[in-house]
Amino acid sequence: MTQAELYQALKSIGYPVAYGSFSSPVTPPFITYQFSYSSDMIADNQNYVEISNFQVELYTDKKDLAAEQKVQDKLKELGLPYRKFETFLDTENLYQILYEIQILGG
Repeated sequence: MTQAELYQALKSIGYPVAYGSFSSPVTPPFITYQFSYSSDMIADNQNYVEISNFQVELYTDKKDLAAEQKVQDKLKELGLPYRKFETFLDTENLYQILYEIQILGG
């Protein structure tokens, strides 16, 4: 899977999606995603397999289990295991549900 394919898959959930951040305000729920770091498999002093770690972030103005389930279902459909974290952003008055995923070879 490529980063472009990840973007298209996230868009298919039906919420606004942007890499990093939006250029203008968006009404929740919305999704952002961005590259975090690489965990490439290295052999013989070469990057043998590219492993890109991404953060997919769902923002909602209330605890929204249905929105979370939509994101999780999409990640499962794509065969992307994830780790899930939640926090409430006081300054934004939003819930942030963060999913850490890995893309191989993308």
